[in-house]
Amino acid sequence: MSLARFMIAAPASGSGKTTVTCGILQALVNRGMKVSSFKCGPDYIDPMFHARVIGTKSRNMDSYFCDDETLRYLFCRTAEDSDISVIEGVMGFYDGIRAADTVGSSYEVSQKLEAPVVLLVNCKGASISVVPVVKGFKEYRENRIAGVILNNMSASIFPEVKAAVEKETGVRVVGYVPKLKDLVLESRHLGLVLPDEVASLKENLNRLAGILEDTLDIDALVELASGAPPISGKAPVHGTLPEKVRIGLAYDDTFCFTYEDNIALLEECGAEIVPFSPMRDARLPDGIHGIILSGGYPELHGDVLSGNASMLEDMREKISSGMPCLAECGGFMYLHERMEDADGRIWPMVGVIKGEVRNTGKLSRFGYVTLSSQDGDSILAGGGCKGHEFHYWDSSDCGTSWEAVKTSGRKYACGHEEGNLAAGFPHLYYYSNPDVPYRFLLKCRDYEA
Repeated sequence: MSLARFMIAAPASGSGKTTVTCGILQALVNRGMKVSSFKCGPDYIDPMFHARVIGTKSRNMDSYFCDDETLRYLFCRTAEDSDISVIEGVMGFYDGIRAADTVGSSYEVSQKLEAPVVLLVNCKGASISVVPVVKGFKEYRENRIAGVILNNMSASIFPEVKAAVEKETGVRVVGYVPKLKDLVLESRHLGLVLPDEVASLKENLNRLAGILEDTLDIDALVELASGAPPISGKAPVHGTLPEKVRIGLAYDDTFCFTYEDNIALLEECGAEIVPFSPMRDARLPDGIHGIILSGGYPELHGDVLSGNASMLEDMREKISSGMPCLAECGGFMYLHERMEDADGRIWPMVGVIKGEVRNTGKLSRFGYVTLSSQDGDSILAGGGCKGHEFHYWDSSDCGTSWEAVKTSGRKYACGHEEGNLAAGFPHLYYYSNPDVPYRFLLKCRDYEA
């Protein structure tokens, strides 16, 4: 398929990728274009912000989680109905999962997707010095860097710096971004978009889009994107149940970290997704055969979750009686007997996992993991699953059902898989092994029977 696409990358984190990407997305939407957006890496938050506030269809692109054919398939599936797709890079352009290679990097994703790259260079405190930065990134590896945006650039010196960059590097400068005092998106905004904040955020993004229409050559970005070569991918093979099984998916202000591609794969495998709210609903949905508790922010809503006694009782009763439940990170925290909230208060929770979760004040575990189990009845049997951890809270009983292997090679035990309960801190990415959601749905089907 001929799918217009480009990536916004940068030499390092903190260069302004997220703010500029959101402004460009809003500018394209304001032009009446149908836009898809992607975020490199495992982060839930940027895609959630793009979808809620800007209104784009947004997904993750992670070359560590899945093979090349699957990566391209997932891109094409999301982008096929769009006029243009914008991919936001992660960290520095060449930075990967290990310090000295590019595996899992934005660079690797751009190569696998054959996506033109626009390098966003932070020019704060520099002028002609940006030339060797662009030149070094362009010449370091064979790459698809096709454009440059100069961030934090003064309008008065932009023409001179633009001419110097293009003369010395041969890379087209597609514009600049002036210093933005009150339009920089804070990380809190991305992760915690409250309903009453959306209107003001939309207003600020439209202001930002208006500025970028004046300082960037948006037409040039569309032209670069349109020059990307045709792309195709192959869907992975997976099992499919002959009849649908109803799966209750927790989704509200607490449980909001859910890979949309995970949900799509569940549905392809035979799930009928039934959203519900552990915060607001009195009980689990009627007629469901399994439960999925995603990650999110339980520590911010401990009083509401604990106060919904009928939901806690129904959840406890259903899981204890054998209803399959798959819980990750925040969902795993919710299943404990007690949980400390962000203010240090302790709240009773579901109680099917005997123990408590408390704030450690630091990142207890962070980064990619590969999970496996020696239990032939495990959802991880026959290949395991890749996932990601990012949490400040830790459990007095993290479990020992699975072996987790970090990209560094370090190993440790984690996860509870007892009966039909599978729960732990890691966020699973189903497309790393489509047998995992299928095996979970088999348990749900058997519970129904």
